[in-house]
Amino acid sequence: MYTVLVVGIIIVIVVLLLAVTTTSKAYSYKHTVDSLEDNPYRDQEENVNQTNKDNQDKR
Repeated sequence: MYTVLVVGIIIVIVVLLLAVTTTSKAYSYKHTVDSLEDNPYRDQEENVNQTNKDNQDKR
């Protein structure tokens, strides 16, 4: 009876330690964002906006 209780408590402690460790690593991870100059879709978006503006002017 006590062995089941002890094994259960050990499993809970191990899971808690793993959760704390992974959460700590996740918060210490440095996220980065690419600059706008490196974005290959920027020129495509400008072309679409210009085309839409030209189409509206023709109406």
